[in-house]
Amino acid sequence: MRPSAATPNPVTFGNFWFRDMASASISPGSIVSRIAASMLGGYLFVWGFVTLGNGLLLVAGMSFEDAHHLMYLLAFLVFLVVFCWSFVAASLARVWWVLGGGGAAMSVAAWFLSRALL
Repeated sequence: MRPSAATPNPVTFGNFWFRDMASASISPGSIVSRIAASMLGGYLFVWGFVTLGNGLLLVAGMSFEDAHHLMYLLAFLVFLVVFCWSFVAASLARVWWVLGGGGAAMSVAAWFLSRALL
């Protein structure tokens, strides 16, 4: 796809065209929101992931300590992925919905699972 006349300073990389980042206008509020989404949303998403994973592994028969350690090892990788994804995603609203909504949904599912175990 060739750039139009409205696209300033296209840069080629293989078959892809990129705009010059110096000409892109990014508001400071957008940058702050991305940082907040990556940190707060990422934390909430990983918290939901760990709590739901602990519950599911306990149901599967794993001991609490082993499930806890395994989920915290995986939590580092999951946080790294969602942190990086939050900066490369095209839609900031999608980042907030996936991280915040997904984390909340997993936390609620883990809460119901823990009630069923007790």
